[in-house]
Amino acid sequence: MRTAKATAAAVTAVIGAGAAAVAAGRLASDAALKAPPGRPLPTEPRLTVHGTAAGQISLTRDLAALRPGRYGLSGNGSHAVVGPVLTGGAPHPVDTVVRRLESVTHGTLKPGDKVWLTPNVYVGNPGAALGLDHADVDIPGELGALPAWFVPGKRDTWVIAVHGLGATRELAMNVMPFLHRNHFPVLALAYRGDLGAPRRPDGLSHLGETEWRDLDAAIRYAVRYGARQVVLHGWSTGATMALRAAARSGLRDRVSGLVLDSPVLAWETTLRALASARRTPGVLLPLAVRAAQGRTGLSGGRAPGPAPSGGLRVPALVIHGPDDTVAPWQLSRRLADARPDTVALRTVRNAPHGAMWNADPEGYEEALRRFLTPLM
Repeated sequence: MRTAKATAAAVTAVIGAGAAAVAAGRLASDAALKAPPGRPLPTEPRLTVHGTAAGQISLTRDLAALRPGRYGLSGNGSHAVVGPVLTGGAPHPVDTVVRRLESVTHGTLKPGDKVWLTPNVYVGNPGAALGLDHADVDIPGELGALPAWFVPGKRDTWVIAVHGLGATRELAMNVMPFLHRNHFPVLALAYRGDLGAPRRPDGLSHLGETEWRDLDAAIRYAVRYGARQVVLHGWSTGATMALRAAARSGLRDRVSGLVLDSPVLAWETTLRALASARRTPGVLLPLAVRAAQGRTGLSGGRAPGPAPSGGLRVPALVIHGPDDTVAPWQLSRRLADARPDTVALRTVRNAPHGAMWNADPEGYEEALRRFLTPLM
């Protein structure tokens, strides 16, 4: 009897531990599958505001605060734009970094406020933020109407911009002035799960695996309203969506080029990175991957979208950097090495995921100009 009771207790303990591990894996997978649009990814550190003065802001000294370039600075109820690190000015404590404060878009910045750097330099809409004429349009999608901004241009090649993890369609405004100066019509898409767009049927991101169909709807809309060709410009999982659409869309013959910024080429690696950033123990990371597969139907053991070496049929510009801790730059390097006839890689250093433009706006736009010129 004692042996039977001990065995039953041991089995119960094993089952309980197994259930707890499964639950922990499921919770860890939420770091990627439930990443809210417009909120920082878990890889992005919170910084403390130490003070502001005329045209400058003092932040916690951190590798993130030292990044070169131009960024949005978001907090709870505030948004500002910061420029490069300032050197040679007034003395400041060694545990702080002073950056140029270009503007405060809304809210206030007070000592002690917790903030984070974001690629979204502009907020609002293209009219309010950039002074660009635009129209708010609804694109018919399989789940319902998809809101988008349309900025008109003279060319019949349109650029369709699609954001990725932790961002919103506001991210596309970083490149809108450049595209507008070069007369490209721009369609910036909000897709399932975004504010104002249809809900995801299961409430989860599929990391581009199903969301690409919303981009396909945007291609159909562009062609219906005058686009002869389209260039798909995607960030992060938006780049995954662009790869999927270019390979699977019924109108893929209208896709003349791809711009892939910080592309997620292996969803398992990205999920592990985001789960690790939420302090998930390493032993639970495989469970997080399996939980994501079970919850979303994502295929295991391969990257979503076409095979990197053989699935590309149109020219692609990949803009990525080795400091991306969410989507490995090495996979982009491998893609470019495998298809030098089709893929051009621009490497940007000292830039986090999805922020290649922020680190080097002039270099980014020059790479865009060179890539888009033959596609005009």
